[in-house]
Amino acid sequence: MFDTLSDRLSGIFTKLRGKGKLSDADIDATAREIRLALLEADVALAVVKLFINRIKERARGAEVSQALNPAQQVVKIVHEELIGILGGEARRLQFAKQPPTVIMLAGLQGSGKTTLAGKLARWLKEQGHQPLLVAADLQRPNAVNQLQVLGGRAGVEVYAPEPGNGVGDPVQVSRDAIGHAQRQMRDVVIVDTAGRLGIDTEMMQQAASIRDAVNPDEVIFVIDAMIGQDAVATAEAFRDGVGITGVVLSKLDGDARGGAALSVRAVTGQPILFASTGEKLEDFDVFHPERMASRILDMGDMLTLIEQAERAFDDDQKERMTAKLMGGESFTLEDFLEQLIAVRRMGPIANVLGMLPGMGQMKDQLAEVDDKHFDRVTAIIRSMTPAERSNAKLINGSRRVRIANGSGTTVMDVNQLLNRFADAQKMMKQMGGMMGLPGGRRKATKSPKNKRKGKGGGQRPQRPAALPQMPANFDPNALPGMAPGFTPPKLDFSQLQKRQRD
Repeated sequence: MFDTLSDRLSGIFTKLRGKGKLSDADIDATAREIRLALLEADVALAVVKLFINRIKERARGAEVSQALNPAQQVVKIVHEELIGILGGEARRLQFAKQPPTVIMLAGLQGSGKTTLAGKLARWLKEQGHQPLLVAADLQRPNAVNQLQVLGGRAGVEVYAPEPGNGVGDPVQVSRDAIGHAQRQMRDVVIVDTAGRLGIDTEMMQQAASIRDAVNPDEVIFVIDAMIGQDAVATAEAFRDGVGITGVVLSKLDGDARGGAALSVRAVTGQPILFASTGEKLEDFDVFHPERMASRILDMGDMLTLIEQAERAFDDDQKERMTAKLMGGESFTLEDFLEQLIAVRRMGPIANVLGMLPGMGQMKDQLAEVDDKHFDRVTAIIRSMTPAERSNAKLINGSRRVRIANGSGTTVMDVNQLLNRFADAQKMMKQMGGMMGLPGGRRKATKSPKNKRKGKGGGQRPQRPAALPQMPANFDPNALPGMAPGFTPPKLDFSQLQKRQRD
């Protein structure tokens, strides 16, 4: 969604590089270009004015004029101000001291509200809660059925005593749902209310009546991030008419300009709690202003990437792989298949790679990354026997023909996979050797100096093992499953190693 804005800001900052000192004219020109970029992204005018004034004020201060690299200081200022506009720190849901916690969802029709209810219920269940979905949208055709389907996928109970399609009293359904939740020991109640194509008196009155009936702990407004300034105006109307306590941005995976996401927090004064990025129930996460600001400025989002990896790779899987590396055991095709399946659980590969810093400059290459390539690799490995997966050297010419026929690929595809896998095996052995002894500890050596002083044992203090260096001949394309022609960016570990030594 923020691709256009990211490109514009990257171009602006590129012009600042190489300048030893920034004049007032440089600051004014930069601020003017940033202002145009934000306006083109459909950010609210009042927000743009506040943002630009803050940047100009700070850019003329001592933090830039006395900096060794003024251009980098300006980028830092823009990053911090973006975080401020987006809300500063992530705000968690407020749970009631006495269950159940009641969460009321509000928004226009088509904003993704019912889908969001299913996503939120699934997320809460993963956090250890027992949520209950309430079908209080009795106007939209099949809204009740849709919520029941989503509840089934999420493994969450749905309270739906009325069939909907214009039949039933949503206020009474919402009120009765609280008693049902208490009887069934549900600690969170999510009320899905009706939406309209536009704001009207009847809609606001119904939402206010449901609010008074259930006394919600959170009133969350679901906003379609693709509809620009209309979304901000609608959020203001709900804030004044119902009283929202938080916002959820839906459809962040769209190709709109994204101004609503940058405006809604500043205009409504209410925090953005969650972000929804797709149709699947797992396409949902807590909204982190700092991470979103980093993505906009093409600084990557490593924390989200790490969190996704932790969810995709279970603890047993990580322990087995670590034990293999530390024990010097060979990396097999069975291991690779297991890793590949876990990576695919993290989502589209292009999205995963897009969280790496600087990947905004490689959009053309990312566009060429095809998930079907990984599916073909999976099919090839699944067509092998267990013995072949454990020992790839067994795969001779006739076996390669059989594997190609069984996977619907060509012998060339099988050869390419095996060649890259052989290179990957070598790399994994080198990495295992560089990791040293189990636990990353070095053997203790006796210190002659301490021995002479009689301090007993002569053990030197243990220092943490240095981070492993990548081999000089490391080729990312040697990794099995990498799309042909795609070269991931080189990662510079020097600063991390320096910090470790310090």
